[in-house]
Amino acid sequence: MARPKAFDRETALQGAIPVFSDLGYDGTSTEVLLKAMGISRQSMYDTFGDKRKLYLEALQYYVAGSVAEQIRTLNGPASALKGLEAMLMAMACKASTEAEPGCLGIGAVCEFGRSDAEVSLLTDTAGRTLLSAIERRIAEAKSAGEIDKGVDMRDAAQFMAATLSALKISARGGAPVETLRGVARMALRSLA
Repeated sequence: MARPKAFDRETALQGAIPVFSDLGYDGTSTEVLLKAMGISRQSMYDTFGDKRKLYLEALQYYVAGSVAEQIRTLNGPASALKGLEAMLMAMACKASTEAEPGCLGIGAVCEFGRSDAEVSLLTDTAGRTLLSAIERRIAEAKSAGEIDKGVDMRDAAQFMAATLSALKISARGGAPVETLRGVARMALRSLA
């Protein structure tokens, strides 16, 4: 008879995310993962399969949660423009927090580029979901007269998504929160 698991699967998965975020897939050893997850080698293999399957599951978990959080922030204010501002400012503050690990999604794109179909599928799906939500809010802002009617909705959404990525990368490079907020303010001014 199999013994019941002596750990929480989701907690163990959450323990792997900062390790993969900080060290990347290739730079992460199984030993470091096991210590961060608080589980044994056999438990990891029994529960998650191998390191690659664990990485893909951690990436899926991370990007789904990250995109959901960004969309909640984006959709929070009644004003679409205020929603865009809230999303950018929240990212500027969150990305610059030292306790916050680097973005696993950005790390995956930087490490794998387009060379891994499974990684690309996860990051592309998350990116499309967020981009669609941003496009909707930009369309709402245009309809409400909050931004210039001549602003191309798709181009503006791509620019906002690229700004989010830039904030994450700049924060990882050590940019202070005020610098990140300045970037966010400049991006918002581009919609006027």
